[in-house]
Amino acid sequence: MSKPDKIKIGLLGLGTVGSGVYKLIEKQKDEFYKKAGADVEIVKILVHNMDKKREGVDPELLTDNWRDIIDNDEIQLIIEVMGGIEPARTMILEALHAGKNVVSANKDLIAEHGKELLDAAEERGVDFLFEAAVAGGIPIIRPLKQCLAANEIDEVIGIMNGTTNYILTKMFEDNMDFEEALAKATELGYAEADPTADIEGLDAGRKAAILASIAFHSRVVFKNVYTEGITKISAKDIAYAKEFGDVIKLLGVAHNTEEGIEVGVYPMMISQNHPLASVRDSFNAVFVHGDAVGDVMFYGRGAGEFPTASAVVGDVIDVVRDTQYHCTGRISCTCYRTTPVKDFKNVKNKFFLRMQVDNKPGVLASIAMVFGVHKVSITKVMQKEACENDGVAELVIVTEAVKEYQMLDSMEHLKDMETIREISSVIREY
Repeated sequence: MSKPDKIKIGLLGLGTVGSGVYKLIEKQKDEFYKKAGADVEIVKILVHNMDKKREGVDPELLTDNWRDIIDNDEIQLIIEVMGGIEPARTMILEALHAGKNVVSANKDLIAEHGKELLDAAEERGVDFLFEAAVAGGIPIIRPLKQCLAANEIDEVIGIMNGTTNYILTKMFEDNMDFEEALAKATELGYAEADPTADIEGLDAGRKAAILASIAFHSRVVFKNVYTEGITKISAKDIAYAKEFGDVIKLLGVAHNTEEGIEVGVYPMMISQNHPLASVRDSFNAVFVHGDAVGDVMFYGRGAGEFPTASAVVGDVIDVVRDTQYHCTGRISCTCYRTTPVKDFKNVKNKFFLRMQVDNKPGVLASIAMVFGVHKVSITKVMQKEACENDGVAELVIVTEAVKEYQMLDSMEHLKDMETIREISSVIREY
């Protein structure tokens, strides 16, 4: 069978990432034949607003009609960078069923409907690649599916959101409070006008679902992921982390255990000696442990126009290579297991607690008794007077690893005690 000299592409979306993809393909157009064995050409770009001026893009390429792309038999590859669930899901399924290869950067869609899309690709023997859906330009999905495939992976943890990492870095290094750091992140364009998906852990939660599915070969969807954001992290918590030789990071944490998969996103105190502790500002990193390879870490820009475009165009090159040798669809869904996802209440973690209590004899003993009732072991206690005049002291307690429900029950018990003025912080420790 002959090899095509040129692969024609339909691009869905021309926002930040779509523009980066277009520019990068144009920049690399003289290299494609050497790298992939065929030239590529974007022949149609689906946009929402045809009247918007787009510098450097031929207006003849633009369309607001999906039929101009899906009904064009010459288009062999669709790049989807629109984001959101619909209409992206319907369009990708239609493209796959039509025998077109698809590259996507859509983490929201893949975290919810990845199995459906991968099954459709496998059915037609076409490629559905999505390296850019997690950690922007950092290679992680392909390494998990290919380079590390010989390993039994039991842990994937990572800083999967650049906005929150930037905020926590500013709080740690520049002594900013949360609101000030968020304002700075917004000013620099790291945070959206509505930062909820970032600061509440939802963005990282979708990425954690995708990585857990791939690493552990069993389907994990977004609703399986416990998510907690960074809005309650205070300057005092940061100060205590420094005192303990730790930093606070919003981590996606996934473990493959004998009892099932544990997966969540939440702030954690992590030792300054851990490789993830040195990941600053808007950078991302994913730390993986495999039984053969040991520890490996992937680090780099987790978002942005060109880092994300780098991953998208890398997938495009892979598709073109596969097309040249008539071997598309080689690697589709790798979830061949049905491992249960543990109820998060049964996951074990160490905890850091900071509370305001009455500064009088017997309070610490009564708190220790509550923890004892709920089988929570204490490893460290620190007490500092918060104010000489109001009779309140700040108490810090660090626990051994206990199940989440044990800590929840302890918290409910403590809240009912008159001597506890406030439970200010509950942060997990790695």
